[in-house]
Amino acid sequence: MSHTFILWIALFAYAMHATEEYILDWKGWANSVLRLPVDWTHFAVVNSAVVVLGISCAAVGWSLPEYALALPALMLINAAFFHVLPFLVTKGRFSPGLGTAVLLFFPIGLWAYRGARLDGVLTTRVLVTSFILGALLMAFPILLLKIRQLPYFNQRR
Repeated sequence: MSHTFILWIALFAYAMHATEEYILDWKGWANSVLRLPVDWTHFAVVNSAVVVLGISCAAVGWSLPEYALALPALMLINAAFFHVLPFLVTKGRFSPGLGTAVLLFFPIGLWAYRGARLDGVLTTRVLVTSFILGALLMAFPILLLKIRQLPYFNQRR
């Protein structure tokens, strides 16, 4: 039996994560702690894009494992660098999304990689490529938030 079903579970975990972030005011936290100029519309658009990513990763499955594992990679990167690390750096200031990052993202993300290994599709190239994709996907909206403040990208001029 293929373990690609884990990718659908990962997508559901991501939906629960976005729910936790929204209800516990991730925007307020991101504005004050990460200094990200984000609003709720940005949050909704980015999380909608991740849902589309998750559906496409699960649909593609092991026919392109580098791509399919980009969602679990994004989850692990998000959990480690955007929830646990800020929690530690701020000496325990709660990061909305931390609960689902620790309880869902780490175990399900690692489970997806284990499933890929058990199914014989996890190579070093697949592992590295999926993490590069996950990192680029994580960085893309942050980069856009930063560059939109530059005069060149000001559409009101």
